[in-house]
Amino acid sequence: MISGLRYWFLIGFIVLVYITGMFVKLFENDSAQFAVMAMRMVQENDFLSLFKGPEEYLDKPHMHYWLAALSYKIFGISHWAYRIPGILATLLGAFSCFGLGRLLYNKEVGKLAALLFMTTQTIMLAAIDVRTDAVLTGFTIFAIWQLTCYIETKALRHIIFGAIGAGLAFSTKGQIALLVIGIPLLCHAGYTRKWQRFISWKVLIALLVFAVVIVPMLYAYYHQFDLHPEKIIRGKDNRSGIFFIFWEQSFERLSGEGVGKNSSDYFFFFHTFLWVFLPWTVIGILAYWQKLKTIIRLKFAFKSDYEFLTLGGITIIFMVISFAQFKLPHYLNIIMPLFAVLTAAYIYVLQQTASQKFLKIILGFQYFILGLVCIVTLLICFTVFELMNGYAIALLLSALAVIIYFSIKREAYLLRIVTLSVFASLLLNGMLNLHFYPSLLAYQAGSSMAETIALQEVPVDRIYKLDKDHSWALDFYNQKPVKITSLENLKKQRDIWLYVDDAQLRELQELGYDWDRQYSHHQFRITRLQVKFLDPATRKRVLRKRHLLHLY
Repeated sequence: MISGLRYWFLIGFIVLVYITGMFVKLFENDSAQFAVMAMRMVQENDFLSLFKGPEEYLDKPHMHYWLAALSYKIFGISHWAYRIPGILATLLGAFSCFGLGRLLYNKEVGKLAALLFMTTQTIMLAAIDVRTDAVLTGFTIFAIWQLTCYIETKALRHIIFGAIGAGLAFSTKGQIALLVIGIPLLCHAGYTRKWQRFISWKVLIALLVFAVVIVPMLYAYYHQFDLHPEKIIRGKDNRSGIFFIFWEQSFERLSGEGVGKNSSDYFFFFHTFLWVFLPWTVIGILAYWQKLKTIIRLKFAFKSDYEFLTLGGITIIFMVISFAQFKLPHYLNIIMPLFAVLTAAYIYVLQQTASQKFLKIILGFQYFILGLVCIVTLLICFTVFELMNGYAIALLLSALAVIIYFSIKREAYLLRIVTLSVFASLLLNGMLNLHFYPSLLAYQAGSSMAETIALQEVPVDRIYKLDKDHSWALDFYNQKPVKITSLENLKKQRDIWLYVDDAQLRELQELGYDWDRQYSHHQFRITRLQVKFLDPATRKRVLRKRHLLHLY
């Protein structure tokens, strides 16, 4: 279907795009927040406690922060060091997609699955805007792959590796990891009628390995919360970290209790899927529909050349998370590996059975997606944030020339479908990482202010803010969380720097405060883009400012 040379050529460019994203500043809120939480572990030499600003953090387990802290220990505290564990987990996820695709189908499907997984838009985004889901996705698909290998081969090493992966995933985000791992495995065992694989002494060994892997996380929770019943966490005392992670966490997510509610739309993930699986969305929907029709036609009867792991896992997990009252687009990341394998298998079957007319129709859809990507790229580069650098313009034109060459080159339809789809992902995300995100981050006041602070040699231990509103980017790039003060305490303080927004600045002026130095930067919530912001003519209407004032 695709030659080894072209395959590794594409893989190399995908990894290169990942690497370019490593050196972009961190985004507020989540990436910068998690980076600061890990930074505090290293600076305070306390790897058992998690803090979100001044408050103790009881939401997600420790693994993501431990991995980031380990990277800081090795490479120093920086945004690129923070991203390393997430990217490595993504590469582990790609390798696991290859392994699972090869196990369920063949080597060609495995190779395609890895390629699809690495180029889906949400996975590309997860490699730069690194959250716990990047690490979770890598560990969960690794566990699914290895435990499926055990079901098929009964080999002890596979169930041990699977238990390790499950333990790491559980230590990253709690019960959702076991749900994501368990549902596809139950679907596979049920479809293949291999329930007896779970009645074995090897399962007991795996449970022991799993328990050993999660002990550090459980001890950290016990040390921070169970030993201190007097702590008030989210308005309650006697909070048990161990009880929380084994029971309360997922119910809070489903009900919205504790974390809040942000969507009761049960179709949220259906329309979100349309962009998170780009550029493979159309093929992915066709793959799902074809597999569903086939399984129903067979009345779920076992056939050796079919599998139910991907279809069953996707369907049930999709339904479960759709009922959660708190939803975010990156929650779909955990099923991207399953969709990648399912879609890769469908592409492989198309090569064997589809008519040239049908392949031409699919190629037309992929040309349409590629065309949209080219239009968006040009709009961003010459309208939203104008591209001024001559070398950057030359690089963009070179990329477009390569795409045009492969678009008009006479090759087999499926080869063009795969190649041009990957190019669409590379063009879009290469442009985002090299041009759009760096330009966008000029409007994130915290990281911009940190540069000013370093340039003006402002003492970071003398910087305060007036409320508990988070300042993650400023905290991270100062490598010191901003301290909190109040207007009452401000009367007693001298020679300090105050980090304020527009409203607080006006309030200080009205109260008669004076300052001798002021630095200001534009502020916009860059992870919540608006048309008014993207249009240079209306951008000023939605911009706010953050100010650093020296009170003498």
